[in-house]
Amino acid sequence: MKNYKHLLGSFLMALAVVNQSYSQHIQELSELSSLVKPRMRVIIDNDFGGDPDGLFQLAHHLMSPSVEIKGIVASHLYEQGFGGPGTSEYAKEQAMKVLKLLKLEESIPVYSYENQSMTDAETPLDSDGVQAIITEAMRTDTDLPLYVVCGGSLTNVASAYLLEPKIADKLTLIWIGGPEYNDLATPPPGYTTLEYNLGIDIKAAQVVFNQSDLKLWQVPRDAYRQPIMSDAELLTRVKGKGALGDHLYEVMKNAFGKLSKWNVPVGEVYIYGDNPLVLLTALQSSFEADPSSSFYTLKQAPTINDAGVYEVNLQGRNIRVYQTIDNRLLFEDFYAKLELLDQGEN
Repeated sequence: MKNYKHLLGSFLMALAVVNQSYSQHIQELSELSSLVKPRMRVIIDNDFGGDPDGLFQLAHHLMSPSVEIKGIVASHLYEQGFGGPGTSEYAKEQAMKVLKLLKLEESIPVYSYENQSMTDAETPLDSDGVQAIITEAMRTDTDLPLYVVCGGSLTNVASAYLLEPKIADKLTLIWIGGPEYNDLATPPPGYTTLEYNLGIDIKAAQVVFNQSDLKLWQVPRDAYRQPIMSDAELLTRVKGKGALGDHLYEVMKNAFGKLSKWNVPVGEVYIYGDNPLVLLTALQSSFEADPSSSFYTLKQAPTINDAGVYEVNLQGRNIRVYQTIDNRLLFEDFYAKLELLDQGEN
């Protein structure tokens, strides 16, 4: 009994030290965060009602103090995409759940719109989200650079450009989408020629690549397939990490259930292809700010034809095409922020 009491006392003392350590971490994080000033403005445009990686990207961005989120555009995808309705309004509902868990639902505007893709490369589809992109880009009262990050179609940024071409030199567009370039990467087994995000709105992609002079950083399929989280990591480093971690876990559990029902064997991992949007913005290097731990090639922007396939364009402007992604920084920062948020809640 004496040994038991001694062990129990030692355990409680150790637990007190651990709790004190966590409290210290939270205090230190708060102190560090107070020293971090936003280095950029960000507008997020993503199809939060489809592949659940977009919700992980949204949560990660919202937990990052170096970016100032100016608005969120909930974009459409394919009809019945990923087993949901595929609508912009449904995507907005999913995004709002994340904002509410972070108590940000009153702080950041979320826009939805009519569920359409462009019918041609000359006619924009105007909406509140499109106007928000234009308004933010045309501001003259701030020196913070603006990034528009897209994890789905290019409908909204293409429409914004057509309505106000002057935005081209006032923002950087980061897009998760497009197939591999033949000289840079080999397509995956069983690939489709028409890449998923590009196929949502081919005309919008034609505006951005073929017509515009928008500053573009592209993360094509071979690069966005690199950020992979295992199920074991999901269980040990996301589930149980506060209300947000539990919500994201349930979202993934639901997705795995759908994939199993559809007889799509995904093994014990999942691709979180939208998360490079956080890496390339919030996690830029401290000095000479740039995504210095991920690597890209400068290429002339290809022409995108009506089938959604690249064609060589010797007059194309230079764009960044990312080839390798710093997955260590991307995922470890995400896990750490979830952990610290959880400890702050407790």
